[in-house]
Amino acid sequence: MHIMENKKVIFSGVQPTGKITIGNYLGAIKNWTTMQEEFNSIFCVVDLHSITVNQVPAELRKNTFDLLALYIACGLDPQKSILFVQSHVPAHTELAWVLNTVTMVGEMNRMTQFKDKCRKHADNINMGLMDYPVLMAADILLYQTDLVPVGIDQKQHVELARDVAQRFNNKYSPTFVVPECYTPKVGAKIMSLQEPTAKMSKSDENENAVVTMLDDKDAIMRKFKRAVTDSDTVVRFDPENKPGVSNLLSIYSCFSGKTIEQAEIEFEGKGYGDFKTKVAEAVIEGVAPIQAEQQRIVKDKAYLEEVLKDGAYRASKLAYKTLDKVYRKVGFIPRVR
Repeated sequence: MHIMENKKVIFSGVQPTGKITIGNYLGAIKNWTTMQEEFNSIFCVVDLHSITVNQVPAELRKNTFDLLALYIACGLDPQKSILFVQSHVPAHTELAWVLNTVTMVGEMNRMTQFKDKCRKHADNINMGLMDYPVLMAADILLYQTDLVPVGIDQKQHVELARDVAQRFNNKYSPTFVVPECYTPKVGAKIMSLQEPTAKMSKSDENENAVVTMLDDKDAIMRKFKRAVTDSDTVVRFDPENKPGVSNLLSIYSCFSGKTIEQAEIEFEGKGYGDFKTKVAEAVIEGVAPIQAEQQRIVKDKAYLEEVLKDGAYRASKLAYKTLDKVYRKVGFIPRVR
């Protein structure tokens, strides 16, 4: 893929930690597959972010290859998009250090995700957790990104990237594109099956709360049958009063291709049991071809390594073009390549 000047640039990424949920797929990866046709698309396996919490090294390596294979199985095309691993492009951490100098400690303390992670990982509150949003800002700004397809929970981090870009531009002259969020209306935030007021998270310790893209048929059916609904009997989209049912309707809509309104009509007069079964069947049908393709691709290690090599090369060309400009503006002596 060559960067086309008449197309906007999008950048996004997913951490290679644990298995990818249907929330990750519906809220991110599925949308990327359509966006790559319209934009200059750069998608990353953000392994540097993942080590802000404890990882088993061998599992992290396996999960990285699994995620790359899943990217491709879901429809991301290495010929249309740049696919790479974050740690393969050192410019990410190099730019993050410079951006640290135009980011205020008070801004970091206000990051809600940092506060949440501190509660969950009280025994490992490291500087990486606090600095995570600055590295994310570097990820975005390095590629002169126009649009960042993110979930609602990441919007605060993109706002920080915007603030940092504007602050740097004002201090040193225009350097970075100021990015904007792109949040799809449907599927942007899939909720837990057990706590439908909380986002579905791959780190959830309750396995019944999460459906992954690689779950087998029986597991998917079991988890949806156990999904929390309410004491009512009406299948209606009402996130405030019926969060469980509304979440299931969103999932069904995304996998069936039907609108929420069509789904409400389909399940009018039917019980929650039938409704849950239909949602599970739609998910099983939707993930089956992706699972088969992912399992085929992940066995071809040579192919995946070539994708990563090519992706890192193309990403680096763009990244160092930006970083060299940044280094000149802050007063560093240009490096000889």
